[in-house]
Amino acid sequence: MSLIALLKKQNKKTLFTTPSHGQKFFIFNKLRQFYKYDISETDTHNPQEALRKAEKRVSDIYGTNHTHFLTNGSTSGIIASVLTCTNKGDKVLIWRNSHPSHLNAVKLAGCEPVFYDLPTIKEWGIPANVHPSTLRERVDMPCKKRELSNSKEGTIKAIIITSPSYEGIVSDIKSIKETFPDAYLIVDEAHGALYPFSDKLPQSAVNIADFTIQSLHKTAGGLNPTALLHVNCSLDASNALNMINTTSPSYPLLASIEANINFLNSKKGRKQIDKLIENIKSLRSQCPNIQFGGDDITKILIKKEGLSGFELSEKLFDLYNIEDEKTNEISTMLLCGIGTSYKKLKKLFSALNKL
Repeated sequence: MSLIALLKKQNKKTLFTTPSHGQKFFIFNKLRQFYKYDISETDTHNPQEALRKAEKRVSDIYGTNHTHFLTNGSTSGIIASVLTCTNKGDKVLIWRNSHPSHLNAVKLAGCEPVFYDLPTIKEWGIPANVHPSTLRERVDMPCKKRELSNSKEGTIKAIIITSPSYEGIVSDIKSIKETFPDAYLIVDEAHGALYPFSDKLPQSAVNIADFTIQSLHKTAGGLNPTALLHVNCSLDASNALNMINTTSPSYPLLASIEANINFLNSKKGRKQIDKLIENIKSLRSQCPNIQFGGDDITKILIKKEGLSGFELSEKLFDLYNIEDEKTNEISTMLLCGIGTSYKKLKKLFSALNKL
């Protein structure tokens, strides 16, 4: 039985269990459908078994050793990955300006962070991709030997990469993995959840890295804060996840992950992703006064001669009521996902043409 079917069946029962709203007492009436399917993990139909089966089906879709459903965002996947593959005192290589969860994960694991810096793409004002040579400079640094680390790459036990970056800059994960085969590779692919479902997008790290974490809520249409942890090595992340996750998980959120992946993997879902890409390509070609950048077309990275990124952002907001995702002194990025309609894109590109 799938999680979705289980919740529909459970909704017909008279429950004297947690949660105490009993699927009938809607404090926030707008979320009544969510309340109706909010069941307890102590239910006799064993939703945990349904979850295991759902994760197995999704793992088969991605071709991973295991895929875990996350309801605490990619942050929990990053932390669980580091806890799984390191021992106290190990060194972990992380980007100095990475998401806070990277450093927090290293601290929680009792490991020592070794920072690497990334050059800036000056013409766009954004961080460049991660190149093996950048990492090599830090891996080969003189360091004390430790008994707990068996890595041949200095004493680096794990490497955390962010790809794609917020602005859609993608790193060559395969090359990095080949360069450092003895270090566990953790890829924060939070913004690349659509990649496995379209060959028109960059290659996903899911089948390359040891651990890949994706946020479904960022670009793939999932509810906040649903995410996935893909494990592609022999290690088991279950114990680490049990340590940091609640024992009262949200089954509506877990079921929404199952439904989310079923849709992305369907003919309709893949067609919708391709349609999004086609729409952006078509409208970009009709916008000659704007420069476009980045490796991921769904991250609309733009700049306009004569305007700073901040000025461009302000004009879009003040004149056309369009809010971007991220801006710097040179460029502006507008994030698209599977729910970005042609109508919304048309409004954006119409505004850009009027500037």
